[in-house]
Amino acid sequence: MDINNYMNEVGEHAKSSSYHLAKASTEQKNIFLNDLSQRINDNKQKIFEANNNDIENAKKSNLDDAFIDRLELNKKNITSMTEGLRQIESLDDLIGEITDIRQMNSGIQVGKMRVPLGVIGMIYESRPNVTIDAAALAIKSGNAIILRGGSESLASNNYLATLILESLKVASLPNGSVQIIKTKDRAAVTKLIQMNNFVDVIIPRGG
Repeated sequence: MDINNYMNEVGEHAKSSSYHLAKASTEQKNIFLNDLSQRINDNKQKIFEANNNDIENAKKSNLDDAFIDRLELNKKNITSMTEGLRQIESLDDLIGEITDIRQMNSGIQVGKMRVPLGVIGMIYESRPNVTIDAAALAIKSGNAIILRGGSESLASNNYLATLILESLKVASLPNGSVQIIKTKDRAAVTKLIQMNNFVDVIIPRGG
């Protein structure tokens, strides 16, 4: 895989999607969140299967118990993810809100409007549930997001990404709104951080 070409394609897709997301309705965003919550609940067994694949590989790599505990998805995690999605759905949509309106001497009114940031890049480690949390918050706030989770959780994240894409389609939102980097190559992280022409904010969450 040519990392530069791959990451540029991801960046272009995210940037294009961000323009559509900035104009997305609250209803579309909430449809996405509601559908994803239900979809995760309906596909628990497949999520566990993908996650077990990651856990087995982590054990073969002799990663410690604390790391594997962070990596694991269980019924409690699933409940937390679905409830979190519903909570975010219930939040007010602040995009477009205008505050601090004042009238100038010229007679025109000036205020502050809340707008999306654009494209967010997020780097994080082993917890696959962060993939859902980050995607949900990004969509609710009208932002496209590029997610680079830990290489040890790639199977889990890739399966969760398929569910996210299906929910984006249901909500008529562009499929570049949420993208998971699908390579373990660390050069992708370096490239993501350097993509100033595509990415507006980087969140290096770490562990």
